[in-house]
Amino acid sequence: MATKVKVIVTTGYGTNCEMEMAHACSMAGAGQVDIVHLSDILDGTVRITDYHFLNLPGGFLDGDNMGAAQAGAHRLRYARIKGSGQRLMDQILEFVEQGGLILGVCNGFQLMVKTGLLPGLDGNYESRVVSLTYNDSGRFEDRWVTCRANADSPCVFTRGIEDIELPVRHGEGKFVGLDPEILNAVEQQNLIALQYVNPDTGSITYDYPLNPNGSELAVAGICDPSGRLMGLMPHPEAYHHFTNHPQWTRRQFPQEEGAGIAMFRNAVSYIRQNIL
Repeated sequence: MATKVKVIVTTGYGTNCEMEMAHACSMAGAGQVDIVHLSDILDGTVRITDYHFLNLPGGFLDGDNMGAAQAGAHRLRYARIKGSGQRLMDQILEFVEQGGLILGVCNGFQLMVKTGLLPGLDGNYESRVVSLTYNDSGRFEDRWVTCRANADSPCVFTRGIEDIELPVRHGEGKFVGLDPEILNAVEQQNLIALQYVNPDTGSITYDYPLNPNGSELAVAGICDPSGRLMGLMPHPEAYHHFTNHPQWTRRQFPQEEGAGIAMFRNAVSYIRQNIL
């Protein structure tokens, strides 16, 4: 039986946040954190199922061209692992079935919704029913936002979190449902894990730039019904130290560690309590 939390952080095809994400996992107490190029998984050198926690980081996947995540999702769905005939997606689904955790940030969130891993309604992790599309502003957004965690959500990653400030940096972050009934199901099952809020009024907001992309239901992040799979547009790994915050010289922060690490600590704690 494994005695340490094993984390895999994927990279390749333009991803550039893998080192931040790996560092966040290490800070959170993971015993082994490996940054692995997707080509090493596809040639069978590394298996996702040998780990407990899969991280799909953000960056500039496939040049961050419009629709790049759709190309990335096709890679996950159809690329086959050398010598086995197994799709990469099959290995991810096996990982989910064995109880693993997945966190997708920015491009990683896009991959999760476009493959169907999220929201995973009724245990269906291969049908795309929601998406992330162009920001209402029509431009790349690089700013800090305030988000509120849903206390009623089953999400593993947001436990104990109320409001949290995080940076966003994306051109396609507007959460949309492909059917109104899907949006209703996501909302009613409390799969909305994180929403954009107005820090002055404390209310959920659709107003730009507090909601930087115009997301329906002010969604910043969602989870699957198990709470073990989560995707979000803000970057928790980019707030690992209080000096990452743009106002670090003007505000007093309660601790040296950045607030984003709490999500990774929640993941590591869950694995220790439920898997190891």
